[in-house]
Parts: sequence; structure tokens; C-alpha cells
Amino acid sequence: MKPSFRTEAYIDGKWRSGAKRFQVFNPANQDVIAEVPDLGAADAEEAIAAAHRAFPTWAAKPAKERAQIMRAWFDLMMADIDRLGRLISLEGGKPIAEARGEAAYGASFMEWFGEEAKRAYGRVIPTTTGTRRYVTMKQPIGVCAAITPWNFP
Repeated sequence: MKPSFRTEAYIDGKWRSGAKRFQVFNPANQDVIAEVPDLGAADAEEAIAAAHRAFPTWAAKPAKERAQIMRAWFDLMMADIDRLGRLISLEGGKPIAEARGEAAYGASFMEWFGEEAKRAYGRVIPTTTGTRRYVTMKQPIGVCAAITPWNFP
């Protein structure tokens, strides 16, 4: 079966197949649904370094623009919710309705944090002197890397 989705890793603006690959099976019938890159620590370090290089451009965007980008990401996911749900169902064995719900839940984080980006207000805090104030501001501070398990079901 030829997958209807990308099966490469996206690192530093390029799609990569990786030196090694592994098969992803449908747990219901053991059909191979895809072959994906089996990347390692060096690839992860390269992705993190690329994200660090890209970060200043992201951080310099006004909060409203960052929110619009994240909203567009949410909208793209929701427009493709049926295909995303089917993919989750194929690779994890979940019922399609539940898998669609999982995809929508994942998309909701883009919506939520995009909205929060517009509300990144600072605070003015009085000091003990009465003549000075502390000023705090919220701003993007850096790259976050996450490694999540792929052990469903």
C-alpha cells in the first residue's frame, strides 16, 4: 500500500529518508502501512540545532502573526481530520471515531496556544521602595524538544 502521507523526516527545511528505516504495521491485520526513517541522536541534535537557528525569526514575529500561523496549522489539521483519523486508526488500531477525536484533540493545542500567544501580557509589580517597579514580559524563550512514546495500543 502506498501511503497517502509523507514518510520522511523534516529537518532544517528538507525532507529526509534516513539511512535506516522501519516498517509500521496495521495491528488489525499486520499489513505494512508505511516505512519511516529510523533516526538517531545525531539526527535529533541536527533538528534541535536547526530549530535554534530558526528561532530568532519566529521570536521576532509579532504575537498576532504567530497566533495566525498557529491558527492556520489548526485549520489545516481540522480540514484533514478524516484522513488523520484514518491514519491514527490504521497505525494504532483505534476505532476511527475515537481516532478522529484524538486528531482533533491534538489540533486543539495549536488553536489554544495560538490564542494564548495574543495574550502574552507582562506585569508591573510594585517594589518595597515605592519609587520603583518591576516589569515582567512574556516572550518566546527558546526551542523545546519532545520525545514521545509510540507504544499504542
